[in-house]
Amino acid sequence: MNVQHQIIISLGSNLGDRKDYIQKCIDTIHQQVGTVIKVSSLYESESWGFQSNSFYNAVAVLHSEKKPQKILKSFQKIEKQLGRIPKTHQEYEARTIDIDILAIDDLIFNEEQLTVPHHALDKRNFVLQPLQELLPFWKHPKTQATISELIVHCTDNGFCKRVDSLIAPLHNFNLEQYNYIAIEGNIGAGKTTLAHKMAQDFNAKTVLERFADNPFLPKFYKDQNRYAFPLEMSFLADRYQQITDDLAQFDLFKDFIVADYHIFKSLIFAKVTLADDEYRLYKTLFDIIYKEIPKPDLYIYLYQNTERLLQNIKKRGRSYEQEIPATYLEKINNGYLDYIKTQKDLNVLVLDVSDLDFVKNQSDYLFLLEKIKTML
Repeated sequence: MNVQHQIIISLGSNLGDRKDYIQKCIDTIHQQVGTVIKVSSLYESESWGFQSNSFYNAVAVLHSEKKPQKILKSFQKIEKQLGRIPKTHQEYEARTIDIDILAIDDLIFNEEQLTVPHHALDKRNFVLQPLQELLPFWKHPKTQATISELIVHCTDNGFCKRVDSLIAPLHNFNLEQYNYIAIEGNIGAGKTTLAHKMAQDFNAKTVLERFADNPFLPKFYKDQNRYAFPLEMSFLADRYQQITDDLAQFDLFKDFIVADYHIFKSLIFAKVTLADDEYRLYKTLFDIIYKEIPKPDLYIYLYQNTERLLQNIKKRGRSYEQEIPATYLEKINNGYLDYIKTQKDLNVLVLDVSDLDFVKNQSDYLFLLEKIKTML
């Protein structure tokens, strides 16, 4: 699974409509590079290192799976899109937009094209002031100095004042109105990946299925008739324990919970894998447990066609999954869709992601968020 990086960037403009350039830059980064989760106010400061018009500046935080060098190239492309003319010499000059990478996670490296953290981060008041507003507890990865300490020791005496506000791309995504969101889907549909991305972008606590620890799973794929019942019973017990424990533990620092499964999947899979008499016994036990389980405020089902599911399963390379037949996946898909049709009191959103890649393509991810937003 790809891991999202936290990238802190500084934006500056001293040509044309400075605020408009910075806002367009934020929106373009959000559409093309990664999810912009925080944006500072707009600050004005005198030009730094050369004589020119005063600058408007801001700091933003985004999440992206891209590697640092690809992030840099994406930013250079956006600068060009917004009218910045490539420099022909080493001197500072006026520009429509300037994007500087300040930090990427806690990484420390120095390459020809990119130094992280930024070499002049602690020398620029127009960077430190908006950074303190946005991340008051941030520490410099290299020196471990707090942002407050960096400001105290900064030798930049130029003026820097707040002049306006900016619009964060996620400002109207109030997902915290939901206490509990469940993301469901077939094997290989991408539910865990989406749960991780949403949790990181919207400050949610994750509840992730612990399928990898189930000792019956590899055995089941080799001999389904023998191991189907103990597999489904062990999954049911584990899911019940995990959900009741995790939903009961309130996290002061998280806004809501997002899970990559809902316990009703136990019944869907059991109906496909178990013999009729085993299923009747299983359903009796499930109905007793299900009454005690909190229901999600939003249930998201990721639908993928069977061909795409098989491609995803092959790509992620879990040995015990490689022999899963297409007919099995089709039965699971049909089971989910039949379940959804019968749920009158469940807030359900079905998303067809068969032709989407919400990891590689930021626009696909934003498309899903817009669909989720319609449910608010």
